[in-house]
Amino acid sequence: MIQEKKRSKLPISLFLVVIGAGCIVLGLGGYTFLYAKGYSYLSDDPNGCVNCHVMREQYDAWQHSSHKSVAVCNDCHVPHGSFFEKWLVKGLNGFNHSFAFTFNTYPENITIKGFNADVVQNNCLSCHETAISMIAPMHDNAPNCLTCHAGIGHNTRD
Repeated sequence: MIQEKKRSKLPISLFLVVIGAGCIVLGLGGYTFLYAKGYSYLSDDPNGCVNCHVMREQYDAWQHSSHKSVAVCNDCHVPHGSFFEKWLVKGLNGFNHSFAFTFNTYPENITIKGFNADVVQNNCLSCHETAISMIAPMHDNAPNCLTCHAGIGHNTRD
């Protein structure tokens, strides 16, 4: 006696629910991306950084800084390395910033920390390597550029 294998089929209603839920998630995500002007983060335009009102103070300060004529946000805050490295950092920061803004988890006084501070430090060293090579011998342990030059890109400290 040959037994036929019974195939377990998902009920069509469950399939439709999964497809419907996926469409809702994609639709809401797309709407949010467009409403929040998420596409602006794919450019080098500093106006993209002020989509969130919490960055207005930094943007206004940058408008009056010595760096305005030579650097935009990405020149300091995104690695100068490979295409992959640049877009990985933009993606991670974009997600983290969007999350913090959406769920109101950002601090009132926004300060750069950790990994992002290292990115800025490396970019300072990269852009100013000629000047640094002249003063580096005067420093036993090379300090972080922002120790002495805090706010040079956008001074928001009192």
